[in-house]
Amino acid sequence: MNNSGIDNNKAVSMLNDLLTRNYDAEKGYQQAADEVDDTRLKTFFHTKAKERYDFGHTIKDEIRNLGGSPDKGTSIKGDMHRAWMDLRESIASHDEKAILEECERGEKAALKDYNDLLNNGVPMTTKSVIERQRDSIQRDLREIQDMEVTYTK
Repeated sequence: MNNSGIDNNKAVSMLNDLLTRNYDAEKGYQQAADEVDDTRLKTFFHTKAKERYDFGHTIKDEIRNLGGSPDKGTSIKGDMHRAWMDLRESIASHDEKAILEECERGEKAALKDYNDLLNNGVPMTTKSVIERQRDSIQRDLREIQDMEVTYTK
């Protein structure tokens, strides 16, 4: 237990799940950047991949601060998401709207994970970090949804 009354082991476990989600998002955004020709989308996806890389490092620091060890690698679920994205891309032949829809789906799942963590309690020192990341993902989701309108065929 920490001074917030929250079990550190539980917080570390949940943060590791969030870390894995960010590994998955980083790889997904990098893949999306590689699959689009549109310069605006390519830049957006590269920026989001870097952001998720940075989120991961921040979460690793929080895990270590709580006495835990950060997990490494991506989730099977994330690998399946990217595999599905591969399939969709090969069928749609660089369909930017379809890729944006997949990114939207991933961001909605990420928001759920972030909110679950915040609702289950994290130490106050970690809460502000997680809230900032969640708020950034919410902004990204809105931007993706706005871009989807642009790429409607």
